[in-house]
Amino acid sequence: MKNYLNGLNRELKQLILLAQSIALEQGISAYLVGGFVRDLILKAKNLDLDIVVEGNGIKFAEEFSCRLGAKLIRHKRFATATLILRSGIKLDIASARKEFYPKPAALPQVIPGNLRDDSYRRDFSINAMAIGLSGKDAGRLIDYFHGQEDLRSKKIRILHSLSFIDDPTRILRAIRFEQRYNFKIEPDTLKNLKKAARLKMLEKTEPQRLRDELIPVLKEKTVLKQIKRLRELVGFAFINKRLLLSPKNRVLFKAAESQINWFKKTYPKRRGLDSWLIYFMALLDSLATRDIKSVCRRFAFRKGEAKRILNYKQSNRVIMGELHRSQVKPAKIFSLLEPLSYEAILLIKAKSKDKKINKYIADFFKIYNGMCISVSGDDLRKLGILPGPYYQGIFAKILQAKLNGKISTKEQELAFIKKIYRY
Repeated sequence: MKNYLNGLNRELKQLILLAQSIALEQGISAYLVGGFVRDLILKAKNLDLDIVVEGNGIKFAEEFSCRLGAKLIRHKRFATATLILRSGIKLDIASARKEFYPKPAALPQVIPGNLRDDSYRRDFSINAMAIGLSGKDAGRLIDYFHGQEDLRSKKIRILHSLSFIDDPTRILRAIRFEQRYNFKIEPDTLKNLKKAARLKMLEKTEPQRLRDELIPVLKEKTVLKQIKRLRELVGFAFINKRLLLSPKNRVLFKAAESQINWFKKTYPKRRGLDSWLIYFMALLDSLATRDIKSVCRRFAFRKGEAKRILNYKQSNRVIMGELHRSQVKPAKIFSLLEPLSYEAILLIKAKSKDKKINKYIADFFKIYNGMCISVSGDDLRKLGILPGPYYQGIFAKILQAKLNGKISTKEQELAFIKKIYRY
């Protein structure tokens, strides 16, 4: 195992050594599994550590949590637990188990099992490998289903013919891994994937589960390739029946990618972008507002996510129309763009081919975004202005004057107040 672990950072190595120690103390067999093992072999970065134990996974996770002082989330139905460390590393710990699907596209029912059972329930052969942490298997790569051979051959292969029927979200994962690693979905797997698509299995799947698989697709570096392949193999009816990927959408995707890269390079210290949300808004761009509202409700997006999606849809044409006018003053630019999210603004910039609009938006980020005034209510009271609802009006006029370059310092703000307010 030492050869596999050589490229890992110190924290990951220490976590693995701790897992070995706890497994020995509890007298159980523990294994590194899943995508972490896959990426170890590929020498790809992965901060999601997956451990399976042949025994009580939750008890194992509780001891892990106690040693690290980390928050523990238990999933008793599936005999699993998750720890998220301050460094960003996510640790999933599970009891080895068998799975049974009561009906297609349903959540599985689980019973205790061994490592082979647990490996067989996984999506693809390349995710069904394990490395032993304790006992006779310590340091050994365990590969029941020839995942290492498929890695060498660059194949995505399911473990049984009903895999996509049992869990249709594996369709999205197959596409994601194929495009991420530049692999190929092997012929039998592709045939079964297309069969599940014809049976509309994705449309029969709980929308929240689809959301949780679609977001990682939109977070991939190869997002446009991912979306093209998704359209080619299954289409977008599982999102909305009227959703298509038009040539305009493809152009918008490329432009969005360019704007995301521009923003990250130009403003590295500003809050991180939810880039996947920009791509999702671009994907939905051709839909009517009522359809987008329906998608947001059905997929149960978080309130802030749904708000940003809808704000873009409802405001992008109005804002482009306003900014297209000649000689738009800074205060107007501020009033149009400041209420919107960075994601919505960047997609408007991506969609516009008007150099003037793009300059106004670039100026907003560079100069006006977050601009505020220096004076406060205390300053107004010291000037003898009694508190009242007109305070907000005064503040608004000061900000407008500041945005338009008429004033800049606090002293000028105070002088401006004296000028506009009659005692």
